[in-house]
Amino acid sequence: MNENRWEGIDEFVAVAECGQFTAAAERLGVSSSHISRQVARLEERLQTRLFYRSTRKVTLTEAGQTFLQHCQRLQDGREEALRAIGDLASEPKGMLRMTCAVAYGERFIVPLVTRFMGLYPQLRVDIELSNRPLDLVHESLDLAIRLGRLQDSRLVATRLAPRRMYMCASPSYLERYGRPHSLSELSRHNCLIGSSDLWQLQQDGREFSQRVQGNWRCNSGQAVLDAALQGVGICQLPDYYVLEHLKTGTLVSLLDTHQPPNTAVWALYPQQRHLSPKVRKLVDYLKEGLAKREEYQEREQ
Repeated sequence: MNENRWEGIDEFVAVAECGQFTAAAERLGVSSSHISRQVARLEERLQTRLFYRSTRKVTLTEAGQTFLQHCQRLQDGREEALRAIGDLASEPKGMLRMTCAVAYGERFIVPLVTRFMGLYPQLRVDIELSNRPLDLVHESLDLAIRLGRLQDSRLVATRLAPRRMYMCASPSYLERYGRPHSLSELSRHNCLIGSSDLWQLQQDGREFSQRVQGNWRCNSGQAVLDAALQGVGICQLPDYYVLEHLKTGTLVSLLDTHQPPNTAVWALYPQQRHLSPKVRKLVDYLKEGLAKREEYQEREQ
């Protein structure tokens, strides 16, 4: 006869944690005789004594201590599995705290999050736009949208969209100062410096950082773009700043083979066994929404 191999495990764990059959019965809402009967059947199936019994209390045998550790993990796994399945069907609700870089967030992420909230009225969102990479754990953030290459291995990452860097200048600047044909010529040009004077480049398949110099600096990508459009110098900016201007010819792409390989736009969240519905569904929504943007239509995802 096939017996239920799970039968008696909940009762066994309750007795072990409570130290008494009566207390275990109260916890589970059953009779003491039921607890005693289930534990006895479990010991019979295992052919092992799990408890030393006295009139006042029960204590675990060595075998019982080992078995308890495994049973507690089984219970935790079972509850986690039930929560995960329940989460699949539940709607996003409660507070979701997230962060993103300012320019990309304003243009791409915040509009999508706003539309997402319209689908789930029980959801509240707190978005902090910052070019400083916030610590998700210490800041109690559920989600971060990051651009470029990832640094924090403690976080789980989902790729949302591609990202490419461009070096470019206006036709008016190139008419006055000429077009650079090699990396060595960059030192003779006025480079527009944003948040860093280190530009990421590649040569012969090797990636490296090169320090550039110029007479203009501002920690705003939009400001760097405006300066480039006015012919002040050469800039290095992500695709979403310059693609429109490259199409219209108001900017010219330079040294394409020396730009770093495509990086990405990432959704990052703290490690955990499964994502909450609000985070999981928002990440999926962002990925689908970005794929529909004109900026990504002609590019490989």
